[in-house]
Amino acid sequence: MKRESLKIIGTAHVSQKSVEEVKNTILEEKPDVVAVELCENRYNRLVKEKLGIEEKNISISEVIKDNQVGLFLVSGFLNYIQKKIGDDLGVKPGSEMLAAVEAAEEVGAKVALIDRNISLTLKRALNAMSFWEKFKFGWGIIVSFFSSEEELEDIESLKQGDALQEVMEYFKEMSPQAYTVLVDERDAYMAHRLLKIEEDEIIAIVGAGHQEGIYKYLDNPEKIPSPTTLLSEKKTGLPWFKILLFIFPLSFISLFILAFLKGIHIKTGLLQFILLTGGLSFVGSILSGSKIPSALTALMVAPLTSLHPLIAAGWFAGLVEAKLRQIGSEDLADFSNCQDWKDLWHNNLFRVLLVVAGANIGSIIGSLITIPQVMLPLFGKLVGV
Repeated sequence: MKRESLKIIGTAHVSQKSVEEVKNTILEEKPDVVAVELCENRYNRLVKEKLGIEEKNISISEVIKDNQVGLFLVSGFLNYIQKKIGDDLGVKPGSEMLAAVEAAEEVGAKVALIDRNISLTLKRALNAMSFWEKFKFGWGIIVSFFSSEEELEDIESLKQGDALQEVMEYFKEMSPQAYTVLVDERDAYMAHRLLKIEEDEIIAIVGAGHQEGIYKYLDNPEKIPSPTTLLSEKKTGLPWFKILLFIFPLSFISLFILAFLKGIHIKTGLLQFILLTGGLSFVGSILSGSKIPSALTALMVAPLTSLHPLIAAGWFAGLVEAKLRQIGSEDLADFSNCQDWKDLWHNNLFRVLLVVAGANIGSIIGSLITIPQVMLPLFGKLVGV
């Protein structure tokens, strides 16, 4: 691809003016290729929405078992942001991308999907975030549903960054590493995809927030990371949080075993541990709005899951809650359309995810309280203090 043969149109994903600009430009210039900022998954979803085809019934069990609750919530939050702005402006998110595809078909141009898979991007972003950054982001999601609505005075001001980019600015302050994944890496990936196109005349349709970054990489292709690097799910740095997850339960087990071998009475300590982890996981479930069977499940499994770094009480409580609430495809659709906290509270899918989080938080708090209440006194007896 020659640099001069490429024209990049920066758009606002929820602007009617962008839709018209994209369509008119393609119809007038009749390029060989129309490249759009979409991956295959996002493209298929937009087409299904336009045709009124319902998404497949979601398996909340798989989401919980695969430990993808965080990814699911982040994806849902981004969809919420785009749909909220789109509803305010009367334009569905991604309309300009579909308009570009339709115009390309009309003039006989090829269509190239140049964006990286959205799920991979979100996974890499979450992997790049520290535990504290994930907590702040989660809190930001919750706060957003309680915030008052603000009127959008200037539609075209969205061209300073598309709807997704608006959220990315929040990431830039909160987690520079996540911002790099969500913006800079995608700029590099889309530039790489554009360079692979062999046809002469190309029009690329991307969010305005990506336009400058893509041009930067096209002018300096040697700075584009290898595709292998950009498409890997590998986490960067040492997984300190996961290391702690293993050390924490191993320390508990070791202390109890050593105390037992030295003849120290551990029955009271074990009972306290069970009551703290199981009891607080039960409370966490109830406060999250769970049904009683789900909370009882958390109560029973939390003492065991607290000692296993790869499973969590919330998974079991969430699976029971999902069974009781009979999650269906309509819950997924409703989840994306929630406007405030009240809507979320009445959505079965969100309620299940809330129970997962509540049970897990309760179990974690119980484990942390166990340290000064049970483990330190037990350690003192072992060393003779």
